[in-house]
Amino acid sequence: MTKPDVLKRHASLLDRTAARLGLDLEEEVLAGHLEFDEIADAVLRCVSCANPEDCAHWLDRDVSTEKASPVYCRNRELLQRLQEAEK
Repeated sequence: MTKPDVLKRHASLLDRTAARLGLDLEEEVLAGHLEFDEIADAVLRCVSCANPEDCAHWLDRDVSTEKASPVYCRNRELLQRLQEAEK
């Protein structure tokens, strides 16, 4: 079983990545573009990532014009789908 602090860290990375891309995961659920279970699955995919430090460094950069998550992101497809739903 995954430790709670690991889940919290990856949930934060996911939320920050979504925000960097102009997405609010709660709003996506309310808009019907995302299910709560999909968020849980996305956090678990994030937990299985081999690059959480790279992701954290990517998020810490002062770049507000990112159009996609890093190529290694295990939630890249989900985030792209949500970006498309916003258009």
